[in-house]
Amino acid sequence: MTASNYSILAASIFSIVAVLQLARAIFRADLNVGTTSIPVWASWIAFAVAGLLAWLGFTAPPS
Repeated sequence: MTASNYSILAASIFSIVAVLQLARAIFRADLNVGTTSIPVWASWIAFAVAGLLAWLGFTAPPS
């Protein structure tokens, strides 16, 4: 696997994660891990981070 293919694969995965986090934030879906409730504002942060990483992966210069 070349570095360019790896970058596109990672960016695609981060894109999926970003879309899922955005959907959770928009629909205000509850998320519980064990007895801990994860607040919706955490999904907005996760969306921004995953979106940034996806953008960086898609715009990485070919090697």
